[in-house]
Amino acid sequence: MDYRKQFFVHPGTKLSLAGIDPEQTGDQASGEAALPEIQRHVARMAELQALLYADGKQSLLVVLQALDAAGKDGVIRHLFSGMNPQGTSVAGFKQPSADEAAHDFLWRAHQRTPARGEVVVFNRSHYEDVLVVRVHNLVPQAVWSQRYALINDFEKLLVQNGTRVLKFFLHISPEEQLARFKQRLDDPARNWKISETDYSERTLWSDYVAAYEEALSKTSSQNAPWYVIPANHKWFRNLAISQIIADSMEDMNLKVPPPRVDLDAISRKYHAAAAEQKKAGGKASARPAVKE
Repeated sequence: MDYRKQFFVHPGTKLSLAGIDPEQTGDQASGEAALPEIQRHVARMAELQALLYADGKQSLLVVLQALDAAGKDGVIRHLFSGMNPQGTSVAGFKQPSADEAAHDFLWRAHQRTPARGEVVVFNRSHYEDVLVVRVHNLVPQAVWSQRYALINDFEKLLVQNGTRVLKFFLHISPEEQLARFKQRLDDPARNWKISETDYSERTLWSDYVAAYEEALSKTSSQNAPWYVIPANHKWFRNLAISQIIADSMEDMNLKVPPPRVDLDAISRKYHAAAAEQKKAGGKASARPAVKE
């Protein structure tokens, strides 16, 4: 099953989240059955990230958005753990600092976008400025309604600069959210996740749904697509997202770059150094290099 086709938000269409079942699990029967496939996709992601880093010509930005307890942290923990930290980072976007608020709304996001060769994951993102800002009336409608076009221009700029942009909305039901809130209460190891705003924000569920539906409809494109991922089942969420990311990275046509040095000249230097070492009474190691 091609989850890129199934969960893609087609540009210009009016999205209805009520028409997307957050319980669906594709053609997989269980998390146990899906685990080998998830592991394959995660391994592909790690291999492709190594090529991305080595090539240094393109980059990848993954945007994760969701209502509370939908699993953004879980996605990051389970799907990006195999990537080399040297070329991978996560940026979280909470309430803007005084410095951030003094700039335009895209300023803080632009500072965290990936350089060539890097993968960056946004845990929340610049979309908060058409979501939370809208729901809580932090700026007038005349202001936030203009931001969709600015976001599209911003992401178009990233794409033109060689960044692949993938955006995921983790779609859960109110019942599943409440069940996860209960897990946080019952498990001392998860108590730290509890926030007073969990329940105040929950009362605004329908407002957030409307805000997400408009944002996703107006900012999904072929080059910076939105995917609505059914996320009531964590394992299916991981399966769908890992497949989409791995397939999209394969489309980037990543390759091991050619040597950046004259190999013949380097080979001559090596043999000269080995001969000098032998002459000095040492022995050049014939042990093969360990592949990292």
